[in-house]
Amino acid sequence: MQTCPLCHHHGADTFHQDKRRQYFRCGECALIFADPAARLSPEEEKAHYDLHENNPEDQGYRGFLNRLAAPLLERVDAPALHGLDFGCGPGPTLSLMLAEAGHQMAIYDPYFAADPSVLATQYDFVTCTEAIEHFYTPAKEWGLLLSLVKPGGWLGLMTKLAKDADAFAQWHYKNDPTHVSFFSRETFHYLAQRDGLDVEFVGNDVILLRKTQ
Repeated sequence: MQTCPLCHHHGADTFHQDKRRQYFRCGECALIFADPAARLSPEEEKAHYDLHENNPEDQGYRGFLNRLAAPLLERVDAPALHGLDFGCGPGPTLSLMLAEAGHQMAIYDPYFAADPSVLATQYDFVTCTEAIEHFYTPAKEWGLLLSLVKPGGWLGLMTKLAKDADAFAQWHYKNDPTHVSFFSRETFHYLAQRDGLDVEFVGNDVILLRKTQ
């Protein structure tokens, strides 16, 4: 039995085992998480991220991010709102796209844009694309994300959603050694109910949550 790093429920059973590491699934919030003993060091993790080639001039990358940007912009239709892209990576692009749409954007990334001052305010919307699967302490990071969103504001996420055990066993997404926390629709429904959020799923990997409290 493991303690869930998201909801702290002590009752996470072994879900899957492969040659790389063991995975557990929480019986309360359904988060699937990799064995903490198999985590990379911060130096190894940073080296892996340095391999990413995120370029704001890359139209393919912009198209990928537009899967979140387009539905979010439909919902934050007031002009010149204040937004934060959390986990922007080495080549901030989504923030540029949202700024081009007329919004004031800040960025934060623990490795590439670690300015704590941007975490001292609240925003009309916060985006976090392909980042929450990297959270080692998701209870802490989830709480931080929610604290950054104004009441009535939006949290826009992009992450691949875990399914059943058979699908997980064949899932390439788990093979990235920096991916340690795997959310499902069930997990987001749990968080929405617990934390006073409305949740919408857009396609297979975009989650929009509105803070109702």
